[in-house]
Amino acid sequence: MTPEQKIEELGYTLPAPVAPVGSYVPTVRTGDLVYTSGQVPMLEGKLHQTGKLGTDLGVDEGKAQARVCALNALAAVKGEIGELSRVRRIVKVVVFVASAPDFTGQPQVANGASDLLAEVFGEQGKHARSAVGVAALPLDAPVEVELIVEVG
Repeated sequence: MTPEQKIEELGYTLPAPVAPVGSYVPTVRTGDLVYTSGQVPMLEGKLHQTGKLGTDLGVDEGKAQARVCALNALAAVKGEIGELSRVRRIVKVVVFVASAPDFTGQPQVANGASDLLAEVFGEQGKHARSAVGVAALPLDAPVEVELIVEVG
């Protein structure tokens, strides 16, 4: 089963790559590594949800937004390499969480992205990760995810 088929089996849709909203490119490949730019939870060309975790959204909503971000990051990777079966390993995931000052659930929110990647890629989807609380994200996004992926 291809990663794309696994995504569908899990009940998700791999979107078209999100167009950059600034002066950057969606991915950069150097050798066998693909770095994605940060991906916010865009669906069909618009931000799916806005706000901060701990005031506007709860952990479960944040996890769902992180999953959307991860799907957008995979779409960017696919746009760079053609098909996700060329992914050898998800190396690193960085998750930025727009957080209220007293919110400390960033790791649980980041699990939305991490769990999806492990479900899609199995052992090759398990990765190093940082989950970082920030005061604000572009467009008032609640979550932003970037990946480093080893490809073949």
